[in-house]
Amino acid sequence: SLVVLFGATAGAYGAKLGSDERELILLVWQVVDLQNKKVGTLHKSLVKADNLDLSDQCREVSGLTPEGLGKAEPLDRVLQQFSQLVSSDLKVLGRSSYTLCSDGQLLIRQVLHPETSKKNFLLSDCFYSFYDLRKEFHTCYPSSAAVKDQTIKTMAEYLGLGTDEAEEDFGVWQVKTMVAIIFSMLSEGCNHVFTEPETVKHKYETGPCSKSETVDSETVIRARGLPWQSSDQDIARFFKGLNIAKGGVALCLNSQGRRNGEALVRFVNPEQRDLALERHKHHMGSRYIEVYKATGEEFLKIAGGTSNEVAQFLSKENQVIIRMRGLPFTATQEDVLGFLGPECPVTGGKEGLLFVKYPDGRPTGDAFVLFSCEEYAQNALKKHKEILGKRYIELFRSTAAEVQQVVLNRYMSTPLIPTLPTPIIPVIPPPYTIATGSVRDCVRLRGLPYTAGIDDILEFMGDATGDIKPHGVHMVLNQQGRPSGDAFIQMKSADKAFMVAQKCHKKMMKDRYVEVFQCSGEEMNFVLMGGTLNRSGLSPPPCKLPCLSPPAYAAFQTAAVIPAEAAALYQPQALLPSTRTPQASAAAPPTVTYYPAQAAQLYMNYTAYYPSPPVSPTTVGYIAAPPGAVAAAATATHTPILPQPGALVRMQGLPYNTGMKEILSFFQGYQYAPDDYNGLIQLSDQARSVLQAPKEWVCL
Repeated sequence: SLVVLFGATAGAYGAKLGSDERELILLVWQVVDLQNKKVGTLHKSLVKADNLDLSDQCREVSGLTPEGLGKAEPLDRVLQQFSQLVSSDLKVLGRSSYTLCSDGQLLIRQVLHPETSKKNFLLSDCFYSFYDLRKEFHTCYPSSAAVKDQTIKTMAEYLGLGTDEAEEDFGVWQVKTMVAIIFSMLSEGCNHVFTEPETVKHKYETGPCSKSETVDSETVIRARGLPWQSSDQDIARFFKGLNIAKGGVALCLNSQGRRNGEALVRFVNPEQRDLALERHKHHMGSRYIEVYKATGEEFLKIAGGTSNEVAQFLSKENQVIIRMRGLPFTATQEDVLGFLGPECPVTGGKEGLLFVKYPDGRPTGDAFVLFSCEEYAQNALKKHKEILGKRYIELFRSTAAEVQQVVLNRYMSTPLIPTLPTPIIPVIPPPYTIATGSVRDCVRLRGLPYTAGIDDILEFMGDATGDIKPHGVHMVLNQQGRPSGDAFIQMKSADKAFMVAQKCHKKMMKDRYVEVFQCSGEEMNFVLMGGTLNRSGLSPPPCKLPCLSPPAYAAFQTAAVIPAEAAALYQPQALLPSTRTPQASAAAPPTVTYYPAQAAQLYMNYTAYYPSPPVSPTTVGYIAAPPGAVAAAATATHTPILPQPGALVRMQGLPYNTGMKEILSFFQGYQYAPDDYNGLIQLSDQARSVLQAPKEWVCL
């Protein structure tokens, strides 16, 4: 038997059903005995929604009113009545089992499952299997329109069924017409058989993903704006009703190994992915989640892994994974098992623990733990911030993809500064300096469209671009490397900056107006170094020392010639037109700064070295010098900044609140060369005086 089901929400209708998160307000159904071609009683039930504000389209199409819906039963009661009435009709027809049949997938996948999940009550098993009448119709009549273009009306017209929609109540006509279509498909000419129903997964299945897998880009989405504590199960619940592939939720981490509010989700087929995209800006709790298309390569980069240790750890399927953070470096497996206690036994004992280590074997303080059921995992989460040794331990839900990402992509990757020298490419820094001082010869652009680039800013400035200093456009990026909506521009004089601020303030760029303020070089530098500038004044950046983005490697004496393919990057297509590109002084040959071989791509990835100040691409080799100057510098003799190899040391493991004072005190009694240090890092005058006279500074 089939139960033909039709429904409507308080919002969009038709192809957009369920895309606006509006609640169900109508259910109409009828039982169909396929063998004897009989039907049961047709039932229509209104549903009382929490929000009775109906859209104009809903009022027009359905004819329903908030007053009428206010007297109806809530959804959970209506679904109980649905089960009781269907059972009664089946008994009358002499049948015992049934499968739902709906007009398309939206009612089941995009309305019923998401709404019941948000209201925290379970759907009966019958809602996890159903027939899509549109697909069945196209299978029976291959010459009909494509499945996505089918509607109840077009299917009835194809069969020549003479039904008048105006004669019946909304919902009743749809169900009666669907029943007539089914009987036509069962006729002797067609003899259609309903054999392969659509299925909805009851729960999300965890599992590992290998980098060797092939992932179809048409099945992957990126979800953005997730609460930081959300797990893979929370994300699966957000997409309730859609079938996520096994191990198909990959939480994205930032450079510190912490979740950044994004996830990549892989679905079983493109149809499910397209339905997921319709949930753009649906809510998870009080937050709306953005949903965009992504690629299979992006998914494998986050979720793929090749470590045998990780694969063995994740080989136990359908386990709940908990991440522990902040473990003492001396903690052993016995210590962790003792901390968790007998109320939350770990799957496989010691085999259910995975400690995360650095490439040299040192512990990171992170570990992953497997539990066989939700109850044990909940008991473990209750120990969040309890003490082990002298440290409190943080516990979070985790995923298989996060295990692979943390163990492989974060800690097993090469360090930021490699131990051995890498091939070097000489890069000519552009002959410019970022402004300093209190002269208000700069302007700040606030409220830029996030898609705006350097070219858009120059077009926005109009004729005033001729008054911009060479390489004077600085985009401000956030910690994720995305545009923040701010930019600073260095003008040739304070008068020019004042004129630009007056002329361009609140001028439109694309679909947004942009605020333009006059400011000083000192204020600009504070923001570019991570500080904030608002009406309350300046807030200092998190670190007092200016730092390069990325740091230059100048300790190597051997210069390498730029490869032809890399030299192609350094064409005179700079941020400003070539007529305003300054030429290097003949009296002062350009200094060559050395970057690793990967510097050939830094012009487009200038925030990869985290943390780095959000600055313009001009600071990392977005070169405006002619190719001849680059070639000349590549063959020039270079005097290394450091007097001898090994004169520079790197410190790891510093507390986050460490300042210059603590570092100088740490090295008290050792001699260092402030001149060499000044040559490596661009220091302010105040910082340079501190390095040259540390004793007086320390005594303050």
